[in-house]
Amino acid sequence: MKESEKAQDETEEVNEASMEQPAAEGDGAEQSADAGGRPEEASEADRIAALEKENAELKDQLLRRAADFDNYRKRMLREKQETAEYANSNLLADLLESLDNFDRTVEAADKAKDAKSIADGVKMISKNLVKMLEDKYSLVSYGKVGDVFNPDEHQAIGSAEGDVKEPVLKEVYLKGYKLKEKIIRHAKVMVAMPAESGSQ
Repeated sequence: MKESEKAQDETEEVNEASMEQPAAEGDGAEQSADAGGRPEEASEADRIAALEKENAELKDQLLRRAADFDNYRKRMLREKQETAEYANSNLLADLLESLDNFDRTVEAADKAKDAKSIADGVKMISKNLVKMLEDKYSLVSYGKVGDVFNPDEHQAIGSAEGDVKEPVLKEVYLKGYKLKEKIIRHAKVMVAMPAESGSQ
């Protein structure tokens, strides 16, 4: 009895040993899998870190571009405002000479004995001023007696019948002015109208 029990015990130990050996091999496989998985995890982490870095750089570039554009917009608005505020500085500088001449004429009038010399001085100033405005700024006056009435250019203050075939300017109260082709002031005029045929 004892020998059979001993043989049975030995058989069981062999079976247990054989069962434990594959388990050990399985553990090695798991370790190998774990060891093989770590580089993949590390590589994935590197890619995520690279993407996060690239994303941060793009955000920084976007913020810089937005700041540059905002500065450009503010600069353009400031320059536009300055241009509007000082747009007439050249014209005013050119008018200073005429103002100086008027001041000298006024001073000379206190001592002048001949009114004609004062009038001639004023005419000379006016002529030079008109020439400067025409030559440098393309300012042109219009509206003379006898010109054909044009409602787009002339503002009729009144009208009267006359021996005319079409409406013409009978009197000019204020000359009109054009800056190049743009009217900046309409001429104020009295219009001579053709006599109505029905009045005969």
